[in-house]
Parts: sequence; C-alpha cells; structure tokens
Amino acid sequence: MRATRRVAGWLSLPALLLLSIPFVTLLHETPWGHFRLAWRDENAIAVSLGLGLLALCLIIVIGLPVAWWLAQARGRRRVITELLVMIPLLTPPLSMGILLVSAWGPYGVFGHWLTEAGLTLVNNPAAFVLAQIYGALPYFIVVARSAFSTVPKAILEAGQTLGAGSWQRFRYLALPLALPGLASAVALAWVRAVGEFGIVMIFAYFPQGIPVKLYTNLQNDGVASVYTLLWLLLVVTLPLPMICMALGKRAQINQP
Repeated sequence: MRATRRVAGWLSLPALLLLSIPFVTLLHETPWGHFRLAWRDENAIAVSLGLGLLALCLIIVIGLPVAWWLAQARGRRRVITELLVMIPLLTPPLSMGILLVSAWGPYGVFGHWLTEAGLTLVNNPAAFVLAQIYGALPYFIVVARSAFSTVPKAILEAGQTLGAGSWQRFRYLALPLALPGLASAVALAWVRAVGEFGIVMIFAYFPQGIPVKLYTNLQNDGVASVYTLLWLLLVVTLPLPMICMALGKRAQINQP
C-alpha cells in the first residue's frame, strides 16, 4: 500500500506542476512596485461582490428544491428535469448570452412583454444578476443533487416512520447529512457566478464586473495593466470556497 501511494505521488507531479505554472507566473509578472488599480476598477469590484452575493442567494433559494427533488425522484420526469439542467450547463457561455438576448432582450420573446410593462432586462444590474444565475445555477444543482444523493434512504425512512413530515426530514436529516457536499455546491456556484464572462459580456456588459473590466483593461492598456485587478479577483473568489470547504470538512468529521 505504501509503495502504491509513493508511485501515485510521483505520477501526480506532472498535473500539479502544470496547474501551478500560471500562478507562479502571476507572482513573477506582477509589477509589485506599481501595484495599483486602473480607472473604475473599484466599481467593478463592488459590482462583482454586491451583485454576485445577490445572485448566489437566489441560486441557493431556487436551486435547492430542484436538487432535492432530483435526488428523490424517479422515472421520466426526473430524466426530463435533468436534461433541462444539463442543457444550459453544456451550452457555451457566448451562445447562452446570445440566447438570453434573444429571450429577454427588448425585442425578444419574453423581453417584449417586459418592454411593454416599462421594464428592461439588458445592460443593467438585473440583467447582470440573471446572467450570473444562468452561468452558475446548473453547476449548483448538479453538485447539490449529488450531495443529497449521499443521504442514506434508511435514515429518511426511519424519520418518516417516527412521524417526521417532509419538511422535518429535509431540515433535520437531509440538510445536515448533505452539508459537506452542499458547501462544495455553494463554493462552485460563487466562483462560477463571479467569474462568469461570456454570458455577462453579451447580455449585461454594463454594469461592468471584474471579468469584463479585466477584458477592457487588457484591450485598452495591455497585459501589464490587469495584474492588480486579477489579484483582487482571486481575493474576491477564493475566500468563500475555502470557508465552505472548511465548514464542509468539519461537518463531515462531526457526523456519526
């Protein structure tokens, strides 16, 4: 067994080195002597943080019921629902952005109704949040469904036998047992929402979040101008996944 672990450790080095090279390069290329934000970078950070947190809350609220239902359902309806979740996940982001403009834009199928009501869903904060939801919600549902699938059926059946209702079984049995996996789902949804570029670029170019601002800085001033904002994107996206992973591991350790 020890020899197997040693061989696996050596075989893992190429992948680890490959993954680390971009970040080592970032450390080397960052102009630490001129480490400052470009014009309006502060606004991009505020947009990504504020609207990203709003999108994450909405993703959890609307995604949890779908994930729980998929973990429990059987038959044709489950297959159809899984297909509806997987299609947006597998659609390239730029294509999804075009589809959102076609659906929710001023001349789109549903956007036309909004226009008649005096509302607009393109290039505004609401469109930005919607773009983030489309970019992250399928990932959250898939991972959360896998987390709920790990909950032993025997425990849920025992709770039902003891008189626990559907909500009680979900709240006091399923949620605590699935918490490590749900933490991973939240972490992935946050990274996907804040880092979404393709859908936001097409559907909600304004207000500019960090990914789009990185792109405009790169186009206008070259690669040397983006390193500070790139570091701040990592600072914005990484802490929440790390916290979620730590909470998930703690919950896993505390489970009987």
